[in-house]
Amino acid sequence: MTDTTVTRAHLAEAVYQEVGLSRNDSAQLVDVVLEEIGQALISGEMVKLSSFGSFQVRSKAERIGRNPKTGEEVPISPRRVLVFRASHVLKDKVNRTRKGGASGHGAA
Repeated sequence: MTDTTVTRAHLAEAVYQEVGLSRNDSAQLVDVVLEEIGQALISGEMVKLSSFGSFQVRSKAERIGRNPKTGEEVPISPRRVLVFRASHVLKDKVNRTRKGGASGHGAA
């Protein structure tokens, strides 16, 4: 497993290489897509990306938690959490890559 992180710059470079837009247009496209996803989630919509997965905001109720060091009970306030659920296509690609040693590129 590697310690690299995919950044906006990596995504913009991939768009530049694959689509052929200018580097500036590629970076703007990535920013617009990510902003649109973020705004949809903020407004409570589910975001589904075919063959990748879905993002959803869920509300969690207040509950009692426990400090693992002291054992003291503490209230955990209600909050909204972001949940990602990978599609079966993505899960299959990840598992095929791990088991078979393949690069993961190619038909699904």
